[in-house]
Amino acid sequence: MIKFQNKNLLKQALTHRSWVNENNKDLGTNERLEFLGDAILEFIVSKDIYERFPDKEEGYLTSLRANLVNTKNLADLAKKIGIGKEIYLSKGEEDGGGRENPSLLADTLEAIIGGLFLDQGLDVAEKFVKDNVLIDVDEKAQTPLKDPKSFLQEKVQSLGLPAPKYQVFEEVGPDHNKTFTVEVIIDSKPQAQGSGKSKSEAEQDAASNALKNMVN
Repeated sequence: MIKFQNKNLLKQALTHRSWVNENNKDLGTNERLEFLGDAILEFIVSKDIYERFPDKEEGYLTSLRANLVNTKNLADLAKKIGIGKEIYLSKGEEDGGGRENPSLLADTLEAIIGGLFLDQGLDVAEKFVKDNVLIDVDEKAQTPLKDPKSFLQEKVQSLGLPAPKYQVFEEVGPDHNKTFTVEVIIDSKPQAQGSGKSKSEAEQDAASNALKNMVN
């Protein structure tokens, strides 16, 4: 298991809200650490691939980052380093398969990254991310990257929400040279807009923008 100087910080990073609800303890859930860890992870991965691929444009880097930090990859890493068996869960959550739940495992891993940052600083958090999350970045960069719409659907469904819907928000210009603005709707709520010379292009742009919002 990852070494922390502050053992209480590690315990908090491993504490799911179901355990707090059942045990009524004062330590608190790992949700704030998850929020911080998500941002730290995004920064470290973004910085690494920005420097590693100086000839790649923003769209490629966004897709590559999504390939690296999606729920499945983070959950697989959490399983590899044995996080599942260490999480503090309620009996009901555990009986329901919580220790194998990909979303729960990924969230806990992000909380641990946030905890590492608070416990030992950015350098230690960065080393952990590079040694684990970024270990196969060159291999992933050689494989075809999923498009933003595919990634968005995967992320949304991992949260237990229905698939995103896309609707044309605006059309501007003559028939031979239109610009489309499309809005992506998630769980009946507008999330982001995108534009393009075709509806398909606008949908991909909207999905890319929604992914950025969800990562933040």
